[in-house]
Amino acid sequence: MYKPSMKTYVQAILEKAHRVKWRRKACLGKHVRRKIDVVKAIHEQGSFTEGLVIARAPPQGIIIPTENLVGEISTKDKIWEYLMGDEVGIIGVCGIGGVGKSTIIKNVYNDLQRETRFQKVIWVTVSHPLNVSELQNKIAGAMGESLQEDEEVMMRAAALMDKMRRVKFVLILDDVWEKLSVKDVGIPKPTVQNGCKVIITSRSTEVYSYLDCKIVKVQPLSQEESLTLFLNKVGRDVLQISGLEEILKLIVNECAGLPLAIVVIAGSMKGVDDIKVWRNALTELQKGVKSVKGSEDEIFVRLRFSYDRLGNSKIQKCFLYCSLFQEDFEFSKKELIEDWIDEELIDELGSRQAAYDSGHTILNSLQHNFLLEECVSSDRVKMHDVVRDMAIKNISPEFGYMVKTGMKLKKVPNENEWVRNLKKVSLMANEISKIPVGLSPKCPLLSTLILSKNLNLLEIPSSFFEGMVELKVLDLSYTGIKALPDSISNLVNLSALRLRRCKRLKCLPSLTKLRALKKLDLHMAGIEVVPEGMEMLVSLEYLDLNCHNLKEIPTGILPSLSSLQHLVVYPSRAITRRINIEEVAGLKNLESLECAVEGIQDFDYLVNKSKDLESLTAYDLRLITDEGGMAMYDFFPGYERTVAINGREIGEECVVLPNTLENLWISHCKNMKNMRCSLNKIVLLENATELRRCTISSLEGMECVFELDSSSSSLCCPVPDKLEILDLRSLLNLSALVRVEGVATPPHIFSNLKSLLISTCPRMRKLFPLELWHAFQNLEKINVDNCEQMEEIIAPSDLDDTSSNKFTFPKLRELHLSSLDQLKSICSGKGVMDCDSIEVIQLFKCPKLKRIPLQLPLLGNDQPSPPPCLRRIPIDEKSKEWWESVVELDHPNAKNILQPFLKFITRREWW
Repeated sequence: MYKPSMKTYVQAILEKAHRVKWRRKACLGKHVRRKIDVVKAIHEQGSFTEGLVIARAPPQGIIIPTENLVGEISTKDKIWEYLMGDEVGIIGVCGIGGVGKSTIIKNVYNDLQRETRFQKVIWVTVSHPLNVSELQNKIAGAMGESLQEDEEVMMRAAALMDKMRRVKFVLILDDVWEKLSVKDVGIPKPTVQNGCKVIITSRSTEVYSYLDCKIVKVQPLSQEESLTLFLNKVGRDVLQISGLEEILKLIVNECAGLPLAIVVIAGSMKGVDDIKVWRNALTELQKGVKSVKGSEDEIFVRLRFSYDRLGNSKIQKCFLYCSLFQEDFEFSKKELIEDWIDEELIDELGSRQAAYDSGHTILNSLQHNFLLEECVSSDRVKMHDVVRDMAIKNISPEFGYMVKTGMKLKKVPNENEWVRNLKKVSLMANEISKIPVGLSPKCPLLSTLILSKNLNLLEIPSSFFEGMVELKVLDLSYTGIKALPDSISNLVNLSALRLRRCKRLKCLPSLTKLRALKKLDLHMAGIEVVPEGMEMLVSLEYLDLNCHNLKEIPTGILPSLSSLQHLVVYPSRAITRRINIEEVAGLKNLESLECAVEGIQDFDYLVNKSKDLESLTAYDLRLITDEGGMAMYDFFPGYERTVAINGREIGEECVVLPNTLENLWISHCKNMKNMRCSLNKIVLLENATELRRCTISSLEGMECVFELDSSSSSLCCPVPDKLEILDLRSLLNLSALVRVEGVATPPHIFSNLKSLLISTCPRMRKLFPLELWHAFQNLEKINVDNCEQMEEIIAPSDLDDTSSNKFTFPKLRELHLSSLDQLKSICSGKGVMDCDSIEVIQLFKCPKLKRIPLQLPLLGNDQPSPPPCLRRIPIDEKSKEWWESVVELDHPNAKNILQPFLKFITRREWW
């Protein structure tokens, strides 16, 4: 019997919410609440072994950052020929590690974003060892679909195949290590009839033995191509160094045409202008290469050269630490630096901010040497899989590392594998459920033990830790651990105890003896009481007590933790006594604070009476009511200083904001339903001179965002000068962005605004009136969604239907218009939008829109050409006829010119 997925239920509610009037949307609340409870239960049972993101590849439409091709162009052209032709369905791209397979395919992927013949382009990095269920989830997730978790693999394969047969796709499976049957996974076989394609990259041709595919072997670069790539990375100014040219050619020759080796070695030599150093580098490379055999060893020794060139042993250890995580793991830069601090790999510098700065310097060094690479998200980095292999096989054994991550281990290694010289052990992301009673590894030098992401690990015998007398870092995060053994209390050298999201953990043994503990991370753990002896942790610098079941934080605990630099403390629904804000404000060494308060008095105390608040390098303050507001947590982690106001009783007096505030969120404030108000009637904006993002949600009484009149604001604009993102959601009475009364609009208003996001504001009719549109010259993104009365985007009031005007948006990259039933024009009259920077124009359910006023550049023959940066024009797949017969453009050939950029998409893809 077919059982609809939770996603199907949610989609149905979403669609109904978009159809009905806003007053009836409240009736959906009970359904939403029920589904939230069900989803919470599912989440508790879920096995998210690599976080909540099931596919690490970017969503379709996002261009992957990659290197320009040097020499591999002919290989890329061959792959492209097979993709565009009918004869080849499966393309196998093979070559040794570091030869450039993934770089070529990334370039192909980016080119496919501009190709209209395929409906879906899916990129999935295949985990090693192969997990068919996980691979199925990744493919389905990349398609915006989901599979039943409790079904057998073959049943899931049939369901996946059914979903994939509905679309014409290109599926890229990157870095496959084992033989793979597309049928067993649930991938439809590409045929001439379905027009689908599959690309598989691997280091071995054996992977393709089960497949009827065309193999494309990626060859190493020629000497000339290698030299070109090396100079591109090291800088061509090195050619000015006298006598270097011949040495340079010999160094490039030692790279054996492998792009990864060339890029890494060039990065390590960048900025070196002493020919003696270059000569020494050549000697080291030649000596190392001659001492190894086999292609894998050869590239390892070349990559090790760059590791050795780092020079600084602490930077080298920071690099090696990254090898403790599973393959393709994406590190948050902030969390990685935190780990380095835990490992004491960053020197004591007196403050956490100084340590972060030092950590970023190390990160930059590793990235500049291409030992870490930036991910699609700029705040994350990862290790190339070949670089990681080099670290694990070629270096880490020298330092006493045992790394067995993501290997589906059911049990911990046998006692004979726990040798005495082990210093760091990582068993993360396995399937370990039990540690044998009596197992007591004798590892007197072990300093780091990582068991995180073993979701079914419920208990650890007391004997397990008895031989780990020097243990400093213990990570049990994301495990099912119910209790810690008493032997934890005797780990007197322990400096970091990480128990993030151990939801079954209700209490901890005594911490009295752990005087060396600097970090205690209980984020979202299940503890109900503060651990015994916590007041004795005089060295504690980092404390996260964001625990939803915590009932009380006894008075006197926080003041005893005089060394605290980072504190996270939120009240839970279970808490019986309010947090003592005076104690929080009295922590003299505090640098970073995340705190929620339930009353305006406590909030004002923090902002006005805490002298140290303005000196904090980071804070996240939540002003909430008993109904909560925790759903806003971590929405915008990129901002260091955040204030969120949620569910608060609004009075006549504005909330005073900190001077250093960067991110402001206001949501569901009460007493505003019958108030005619603007943002500057809720909060005092004059002091918030650093505000960069403002999000306002679900305030029924808000009629305009900013109010400017001669009596109060004639000399200054209420819009913060540095505001970059304005995000407006579910403001049911909002009719204007700015209300101007009795005073001219200042020319600098919105001078730094980059993104304007408006959703579910049913009373807005015009986005930019005449007096405002010119103020948005730095806008990069406009997104207007579900505003049922929106009629015009740019609406100059003094132009009639026959008038023409040019509206220039010199930096606009994205224009997204969706579910605007009354939208009649983007520009009034015959106005045109001049925006050469435009990349995406997305149109969905705008049935009354008849004209796209995009000014196209003209060639010498007066024929139009597409805007130089344009990549895509996604349109609702049901609107083909609307585009072909209704939509007008200002040049008769414009539609033909724009046709290659059209992409018809489904509602599911839109969301």
